[in-house]
Amino acid sequence: MQWTLVVPLKPLAQAKSRLSDTADDGLRPGLALAFAQDTVAAALRCPAVRDVVVITNDALAARELAALGAGVVPDAPRAGLNAALAHGAAAAHASSPAPAGVAALNADLPALRPRELARVLDAAAQFPRSFLADAAALGTTLLAAHRGQGLRPRFGPGSRAGHLASGAVELHPDPVDSVRRDVDTGEDLRAALALGVGPHTAAVAARLLTIEQ
Repeated sequence: MQWTLVVPLKPLAQAKSRLSDTADDGLRPGLALAFAQDTVAAALRCPAVRDVVVITNDALAARELAALGAGVVPDAPRAGLNAALAHGAAAAHASSPAPAGVAALNADLPALRPRELARVLDAAAQFPRSFLADAAALGTTLLAAHRGQGLRPRFGPGSRAGHLASGAVELHPDPVDSVRRDVDTGEDLRAALALGVGPHTAAVAARLLTIEQ
């Protein structure tokens, strides 16, 4: 089964505010972009992924992610994350040919492994609508829906509970640590670095470590 992944990304200047205790305003936009670059690059290497559509209004991010091979769809200003994902899913379904399934994927998975993503998507193929919880078991890193099913995203605080309540099946494939490890805080970043991040994040993190020393 082939999937289109929809990846939402805030304007880089506004992204990753919870990393302010780890990276200053000069480095945080670069980290957010690096996370997205490594996420998209890994996703495009996954054999179950037909294509990746990034939803963003950030011009720099749009150029850099398009250069990796992602499609880019502008976001509706101030519409919010869930509206952006619904917009991206609709664009994917309108494509010709439409994908067998659409999955929303977080843009902050810098340790993402294509083989682990394939394991999650293979599990998602068994259900009309399903999701993967994050490492903290409170949020969601991936929400998947087959063709003909509404994505119906419930991202935000406590999204795992929201997706369960909406009827989506929680997936439990293992090991898929890299697909669960999103990065919101300094502790999350250290955990991702321990897993092994992609080259873009590694380069920016090296600058961060140099500054700290």
